[in-house]
Amino acid sequence: MQALLFLMALVLPSGAGAEEIVGGVESIPHSRPYMAHLKITTEKGYVTFCGGFLISRQFVLTAAHCNGREITVTLGAHDVSKRESTQQKLKVEKQIIHKNYNFFSNIHDIMLLKLEKQVELTPAVDVVPLPSPSDFIDPGTMCQAAGWGQTGVTDPTSYTYTLREVELRIMDVEACKIFSDYDYNFQMCVGSPGRMRSPYEGDSGGPLLCAGVAHGIVSHGREDAKPPAVFTRISPYVPWINIVLSASS
Repeated sequence: MQALLFLMALVLPSGAGAEEIVGGVESIPHSRPYMAHLKITTEKGYVTFCGGFLISRQFVLTAAHCNGREITVTLGAHDVSKRESTQQKLKVEKQIIHKNYNFFSNIHDIMLLKLEKQVELTPAVDVVPLPSPSDFIDPGTMCQAAGWGQTGVTDPTSYTYTLREVELRIMDVEACKIFSDYDYNFQMCVGSPGRMRSPYEGDSGGPLLCAGVAHGIVSHGREDAKPPAVFTRISPYVPWINIVLSASS
């Protein structure tokens, strides 16, 4: 769960600061209808938050470290402090963590959440497309991340209630060698060198969109929220995702 909090400052789920969603701006309300806000009750009974995104009418994709004893998903939200008419809140029926997920190395940090029922698709609640299994984004590509995470590294109360977003660049593998377990085949190195833009606490599990397609999931980063951060690369997991969805249809 610490990894998730760390990313929040950069995109919105994981702890780091410098204005909300470190370096980001408030999203146009409901312009990202696939975004999901996760309220998690941990095994020890405390409450934490993550991001996620809708990929079918009954499944949300997020980070494996966002698991807990109980999860409630809010879709169609812009301001999570309010009961907006666009919101749909559902309990998670099943948490499906990738079988090879390693908590210590953060490899395979991906999880599917099966909702208790199918959601109603509306202008404020919709699915986001996933890449093909062979689709690897090239370094230098500009993408966007979003979330409701912490906005300040030194202020634990600096969370935002409204969805915020930030533009980030796919970086070369060398930039993430500071992370000893970084694996290019399953992870993406993301950031804006020289600029304080990054996801932080509370942003974990949120998506990285490149040309409208979800290519990454906020996984972990540095405690000071300085870029780069590590995102789970979605494309290698598409066959697994399809198998899980097919088995539930």
